[in-house]
Amino acid sequence: MRTVNYLRVSTERQGRSGLGLDAQRATIEAFCATRGCQPLAEYIEVESGKRDDRPELARALHHAKVTGATVVIAKLDRLSRNAAFLMTLRDSGTKFVAADLADANNLTIGIMALIAQQEREATSQRTREALQAAKARGQRLGNPNGSAALRRAQRGNTAALATITSRADAHALDLAPVIADIREGGTTSLSGIAKALNDRAIRTPRGGQWHATSVRNLLARLDANGRAP
Repeated sequence: MRTVNYLRVSTERQGRSGLGLDAQRATIEAFCATRGCQPLAEYIEVESGKRDDRPELARALHHAKVTGATVVIAKLDRLSRNAAFLMTLRDSGTKFVAADLADANNLTIGIMALIAQQEREATSQRTREALQAAKARGQRLGNPNGSAALRRAQRGNTAALATITSRADAHALDLAPVIADIREGGTTSLSGIAKALNDRAIRTPRGGQWHATSVRNLLARLDANGRAP
């Protein structure tokens, strides 16, 4: 399991002295020793858990997202007081685990899923009731042309292509700051950028290795989206 480790202390004094950081790091290392982790990076935040403007957390989540890694923290209480973190975690889609409660990720995401499921079921129930009421009034339901209209409009293919394009654009935009960082380090050739991405354990949208051609396609997509590095 590839990991991005996140540590947080509440005060600058703790950050300077290492108070709390060493204990968190030891807990994470002990956890990773039993899971065969491959640490990619460590991010340290000196900030109150009550605040939601936490740049190191954002960097850790982004790093994990573009590499497919899992964010690991030492204890759930490093984050549990901050409701905004759960929102960030939910929206990022990044895998997450707390060393003191290995099922924390499944638990938090599961709670959100249950709430979403309840909302979906309520919406579905309201829709069924509305359709039954319309049918009782004698209103004709459905498309009189059946699936032929959809085939003529080719909506299925269009929607599928739009989804693929949207995902590719989102992946490219996630990598824009990474490409900029690589170039700032002096690497500008397509093959050099490909090697740097592979060295950072960043995968292509299909989960493969980077090559000069795939980097060229990535840069072209960023340019098309107005984000040319």
